[in-house]
Amino acid sequence: MSNYVTAIGLDVHARSISACAFDPMTGEVSRARFGYDPASVAEWALGFESPKAVYESGPTGFHLCRALRALGVDRAVGAVSKMHRPAAGRGRKNDRRDAEWLAGLLACRNVVEVWVPDERTEAARGLSRALEDARDDLQRARQRMSKFLLRHGLVFDEIDETTPTGRRRSNWTEAYWRWARSIEFDEAGDAAAYEHYTDAVDRCGEAKRELERRVVEAASRPEWAPTVDALCLVKGVDVAAAFLLAAEAGDFSRFPSAPSFAAWCGLAPSERSSGETESRGGITRAGNSHVRRALVEASWHVPMSTRHPKKPRPGHGVAPAASRHAAKRDRRLRDRRDAMSQAGKRPCVANCATAREMACWVWAIAPMVR
Repeated sequence: MSNYVTAIGLDVHARSISACAFDPMTGEVSRARFGYDPASVAEWALGFESPKAVYESGPTGFHLCRALRALGVDRAVGAVSKMHRPAAGRGRKNDRRDAEWLAGLLACRNVVEVWVPDERTEAARGLSRALEDARDDLQRARQRMSKFLLRHGLVFDEIDETTPTGRRRSNWTEAYWRWARSIEFDEAGDAAAYEHYTDAVDRCGEAKRELERRVVEAASRPEWAPTVDALCLVKGVDVAAAFLLAAEAGDFSRFPSAPSFAAWCGLAPSERSSGETESRGGITRAGNSHVRRALVEASWHVPMSTRHPKKPRPGHGVAPAASRHAAKRDRRLRDRRDAMSQAGKRPCVANCATAREMACWVWAIAPMVR
């Protein structure tokens, strides 16, 4: 954390910024209120001795942070999850008090700063998150369509619904769509509603495919390709998941250890111990939900994977050290997962434990390409 004299707290909203400047040496407090205008905030802040400003991480993102930096103001984005508010002040909350509280935390050097990504990394994050949203939209659209049919007693049950091994085929195959498009309703309202639901599934599916194409294109660029190619060696991780991991982490070297990266993902075990009593629970879920979801989904592939190492994508070379490490990871996670299953661990518990260790392996493999 840089040296500064005046601590400035900013309570940032979409259309307003409440500011409080505090000089701990003199005890002087100054307050101001602005529209969302970084230039006005910078002009006011630079009127104090050695100022540094801080605002909470959240939906306002990093635009203000970059703008203040460009205008010559030392600034930070504080991790809101690690800011402690006194119980006495929780019932008296407003913008002025929030700005004053932030200034006090900064003056005491009690702010944990969030790593601020550059614009290229933030753009990659936006693309990967848009793909996540498109997948969620498609899932919801399919759910609405299938439940509309269910309300009318229509369930897909053709002869080829099961595989040769007897397992039920998933919906949304060509056979399912032939059946779905053959359905006709007598009532005009039902027909209009069904047309809306089928069109929504088509639109969401097309949007998802387009974003997948854009993600693959972005993952092939020189700044992302080495890391993405290395992470694709991890079984269960495809190009989209590898690109998400690389974009969300940004710089893996900012994590001092593998457990710290797992904790940032929210995959660290919770604990409520006191004195001689030790109590540990499930994962904290206090971290990056996008990375956690990708790792948990990838972990479900571990029990079904073979012991043969995963080969690099055609036309994409990977550092030998990363390949060896990925193969070692596959063997260890497979053995660990088998041991947990034999010990009677529930599948979801074993999968979260696997995801936590997978996070540690991702942290180790990704920097090997630099």
